[in-house]
Amino acid sequence: MKPAICVFCGSRPGKEPRYLQAAVFLGHLMASEGIGLVYGGATSGLMGAVADSVLEKGGTVIGVLPEFLSSKEIAHKEITELILVPTMHERKLLMYEKSIAFIALPGGIGTLEELVEVTSWNQLGVLSKPIGILNVNGFFDPLLQQLDHMVEEGFLDSQTREWLEVSADPEELFEKIIKRSRI
Repeated sequence: MKPAICVFCGSRPGKEPRYLQAAVFLGHLMASEGIGLVYGGATSGLMGAVADSVLEKGGTVIGVLPEFLSSKEIAHKEITELILVPTMHERKLLMYEKSIAFIALPGGIGTLEELVEVTSWNQLGVLSKPIGILNVNGFFDPLLQQLDHMVEEGFLDSQTREWLEVSADPEELFEKIIKRSRI
């Protein structure tokens, strides 16, 4: 199996066109570098855009979607492999197992939850995989400020915060993540 990066992102496109542009650019970059995509399995929003862009360049896309969401998020039938699972917990576990690293693009509460969970799992030693944040248009600035505040107030160790690679440039972030994943 080819190495793959798990991308967390919105099932909506968002209001800012740069979000969609970044998703497409990242997908093209991953495919051109021989890195597959693992994601939530939907056709909509940034999720569909990143999957379609990987496919456009001949890359491999694995989608993992809970059965109960297959109609709401509209399962992507054109990807390399669509895996339907019973629960959200099984979805995330399978996505985490199939990935060498994680990148978060803009998204909603699900994206935030997935990003926080993999960060927590790295902190606890459950995982040891690079995590990147594609900070398009400063989307994640409030979250990054909150994490810095948690460090300042003694609730988060600085090492956990430093594990998060952050960049507004998809190419720069991709290079940092690949370097840290040692492939």
